[in-house]
Amino acid sequence: MSEVRAVFAPEGALSQSLPGFQPRPAQQAMAAAIAALDKAGAQLVVEAETGTGKTFAYLAPALLKGGKVILSTGTRNLQEQLFHRDLPRLREALAPRAVAALLKGRSNYLCIQRLEQNIRHPVDADELILDQLQTVRDWANRSKSGDLSELTTLPEDAPVLPRVTSTIDNCLGRECPHYEDCYLVKARKEALEADIVVVNHHLFCADLVLKDTGFGELIPAADLIVFDEAHQLPDIASQYFSDTVSTRQIVEWCRDIQLLYKTVVRDARSLSQIADQLERAARDLRLCFPIDPERGNWRDALQKDDLSQSSTRLGELISRARAICKQLLGRDKDLDNCYERLELIHKRWELLQATQITGYSYWFESTPRHVSMHRTPLSVAEPFGKQLAEQDARWVFTSATLTVNGSFDYFCERLGVSNENTMILDSPFDFQQQAMLCLPRYLPEPHERAMPQALADIVRQVVAHNSGGTFVLFTSHRMLQLVAGLVQDTLSRPVLIQGQTSKRELLNQFVEAGNGVLLGTSSFWEGVDVRGDALRCVMIDKLPFSSPDEPLLQARVEDAKLRGLDPFASIQIPQAVITMKQGAGRLVRDVTDRGVLIICDNRLVTRQYGATFLASLPPMARTRSLQQALDFLQKAPPPQSNDPAGDEELKAVSTSTPDI
Repeated sequence: MSEVRAVFAPEGALSQSLPGFQPRPAQQAMAAAIAALDKAGAQLVVEAETGTGKTFAYLAPALLKGGKVILSTGTRNLQEQLFHRDLPRLREALAPRAVAALLKGRSNYLCIQRLEQNIRHPVDADELILDQLQTVRDWANRSKSGDLSELTTLPEDAPVLPRVTSTIDNCLGRECPHYEDCYLVKARKEALEADIVVVNHHLFCADLVLKDTGFGELIPAADLIVFDEAHQLPDIASQYFSDTVSTRQIVEWCRDIQLLYKTVVRDARSLSQIADQLERAARDLRLCFPIDPERGNWRDALQKDDLSQSSTRLGELISRARAICKQLLGRDKDLDNCYERLELIHKRWELLQATQITGYSYWFESTPRHVSMHRTPLSVAEPFGKQLAEQDARWVFTSATLTVNGSFDYFCERLGVSNENTMILDSPFDFQQQAMLCLPRYLPEPHERAMPQALADIVRQVVAHNSGGTFVLFTSHRMLQLVAGLVQDTLSRPVLIQGQTSKRELLNQFVEAGNGVLLGTSSFWEGVDVRGDALRCVMIDKLPFSSPDEPLLQARVEDAKLRGLDPFASIQIPQAVITMKQGAGRLVRDVTDRGVLIICDNRLVTRQYGATFLASLPPMARTRSLQQALDFLQKAPPPQSNDPAGDEELKAVSTSTPDI
């Protein structure tokens, strides 16, 4: 028996040191496959369904084999969970001398230089920002790590935070007077010296693409790199291979210039004046878009006269500001840094105007105050795959949702990853006994006006039969609000609606209630782990196809057509299947969980592509009878399906043309 398999054996190290640990064959198989990666550049792609214990499966060989290990997760919350909960338990059992470090992106750490600048000269600071600056200052005098997650007295979106953190654009690096005391530098130094470093996909991709100062030394030194929640990686990587300019960037640059004008270059009035004009031009560009936030095609937007004129005006002012700033080079390190930032903005802005170049999606996204413009490659397979090939590490990509109908092709092709070494590890849960999938009969089509009322009626029936908690997951905020308006005053138990407070607080309230109803959109489809009776029903309003007017999707669809592919089959269906699998995965999280998954979309049985979705979902008992599903919620243990039409009707499909 290999060393790593012995660790998971009934009398192995984990059974002896972790109370309640139960060996799982799938977990052993995954750990053994990772341990078998014995040459530089080797890749392994693993779909490990809920319950297989994939976290321990990659931590054990990482700890036993030694060398430098980077563990990358999908979000900061998962990153902290891995570092503070899972990793310490295995490290103590298997490699107590191994040193671990948690490394976050620079926006998570206090910048001492920018804090001092803003305290001395708070440009455009209102009373709220001044109060928050004092709060940050008081906390900074006590903090050892400078990690802003410690500062719980401020909201996550506090307006002071961009003023007291750095970006790759405004960081002075070794030229900073506080370099030796810099919290980010200290965190990176700890990471360089550690055996295991826990990061997230955003940080990893930022460094891989941008070669951010400091962390760039980590990736080449790694012997093993593991991506957990790897299904998120292609979209995150796309962001970092993009060229982006936002009005926020420009406004922040102008504020930094005004601060320098008031402190170190007081004779450079022309610099202050151009900063004023540039900030106004950036705000004018935002006013060319509707008040409500939206995403759209940047190529099409530039055809409008007012936006085209504002865009041209902004570009002219960027060029003029660049020329004025260039004349002052050498007078101050911060000013030199501002010139470099503007030079990068200028180059990206020119790329964003060259919309005739093919192979990219040109799109914009507006918020209430700002707008950002993006030039995103239609595929990151070539650049990302090239980066992987240049590193000597062994690579592991794992998630509960990587396949579509048993195939890894969609994931691997998007990321430029080899599909020669793959594994599918089934869940140990008994889905036939633990869960039921219900597709209610006689529902309106998703686009029909009667749909919100039909969904509200099902929610009320579920609540009447479910003593535990209920998730109602939506594909759009609009439908969420419509249904919320119909049910929130008619239910006698806690109704929690996304947007009322933070995601973490909503989940805390939901678990504490034990029988709550939570209505949420995309952020609740994944990364949520609620076990037991607190969540006994997950209801999904419709198949999670991306909006057809999504600019990046539009560009990929057009590109697929040019390459002779069916964009619906090759792009839209696989994307929706993986999202659906994530949503369905919220239901059964433990061997004792019982519950019902209700999907309110007739297309699962009336469209040919419905079979692909059904084949990708866990093997639950199936029914089209809502009443049978409601009975299932009330009985324990759950009954076998006795709907004679159940499974057969779910398998029946037609050859209707796709509709989204």
